[in-house]
Amino acid sequence: MPPGGCQFRRRLRTIVVATAASASMCLPLLGTPVHATQRVRHDRVTAGETGSGEPALPVVYPTSRRQLPGLTTARMAKASGATFADLDANDAWARAAIRWVASENSWMLDFAPNPNGTYNFRPAATETRRYFARSIVRAFAPGQKPDGSVVFSDVDASTSWYRWAAVAVQHRWMTARNGVFDPNGTVTMAMVHRALVLAVGLGATAKALNHIHTRDGMHFKVAPNFGTTVLGMLLDLRYNAPTGSESMDVSPPDDMSRAQVAYSLARATTLPSWAVPNLRGQYKNVQLPHLGQRMRALVQWGIRYAGYPYVWGGEWGFNRSEPLALGGQPRSGFDCSGLTWWLLRADDSSAWKIHPPRPYKGWSLPQRTSTDMAAMAPKRIKYGDLVPGEIMFYDGDGDGVVDHVDTYIGNGYALDSSSTPGGVSIMWVGNSHGLYGSDWYRTHFKWGRRVLPR
Repeated sequence: MPPGGCQFRRRLRTIVVATAASASMCLPLLGTPVHATQRVRHDRVTAGETGSGEPALPVVYPTSRRQLPGLTTARMAKASGATFADLDANDAWARAAIRWVASENSWMLDFAPNPNGTYNFRPAATETRRYFARSIVRAFAPGQKPDGSVVFSDVDASTSWYRWAAVAVQHRWMTARNGVFDPNGTVTMAMVHRALVLAVGLGATAKALNHIHTRDGMHFKVAPNFGTTVLGMLLDLRYNAPTGSESMDVSPPDDMSRAQVAYSLARATTLPSWAVPNLRGQYKNVQLPHLGQRMRALVQWGIRYAGYPYVWGGEWGFNRSEPLALGGQPRSGFDCSGLTWWLLRADDSSAWKIHPPRPYKGWSLPQRTSTDMAAMAPKRIKYGDLVPGEIMFYDGDGDGVVDHVDTYIGNGYALDSSSTPGGVSIMWVGNSHGLYGSDWYRTHFKWGRRVLPR
């Protein structure tokens, strides 16, 4: 997570800016420009301290003999060897991804060459549905032809674009409404996550998340593409912009630039072999225990923000601007302790007023940072004694100082915002599931704290 994410409230930012870099913080892992942190292939893209949540998934570049995730007959696209003339220092964060998807592979090599043999990638342009359809089919179903079952009113079957659109819709990676594909429409973060999550073989897991429910059969209302959005976050598909560049961040309904799509496609096609089985084990049945009325309301409130970006000092989720009294953060989003506040803290006498529309008043939680929240726990609750609504503290870097917090919702799940996966998700915080299970949160857990009165 970016500097100070779990340690300093945004309204104090000017006071701590000189010392923030050296404090015990939630620091970025994946969310730092790639050119500044990338190591060679088969290694992690990391930066900062390990106390910012689970490390980012490693980047594992397939070779011509490796299968892409989720496919049994995939073959690599021919390397284009393209050189791009329109990339500059502002695109450094995506340069490695662009090289992978448009030079080492031709999935997003979309435009004719310049007279001198170079190409333009158009990194800042908003990606359109037709180009996105072509890129995912090139990457995940390169030899497949339409089976004739899909007919569009706005894409003629005689055109070259029909193949890409039809195959993408056949796989349900993309959708057409009433026969309209809208080839020149824009793609959003939610659309990109949906396509890539389904392409790597997590359709059943996304369905399980869409049916998040309690043991006694109470189902929560979720947004369209909720499951694929959460899983896309957990696969690190969304670039997490560093502090000072939060305007680059996107939420599920936001349009995606071509550079952002390249980043997501590169991540999806370089997953380690265990990443998909790992998530299948953790989210195969997202069932919570029986929850009382206040906890049902808390979970319902929290899941509506799935996919919101990680923002340094972020504690605000409304579309309207955060009050200047709280610091006026650049866009909606949360750091780890900011999300905890958003879920639990009661309104105070200043600008912190979120009830209504939050359907419950909240409870006393005056501390803003994870370290302070942990220090003020009246009783340190053991992992096995946790109940939904209690907050969980972690020491990620092993220095003895708490540097991360999230909110337990039961049966091994928590509402969490961290720099990996770059924002709000339903995080597995339990013991390992299966051969590829990850228990980072379990092994770094320190203690819990009760906030809701019993």
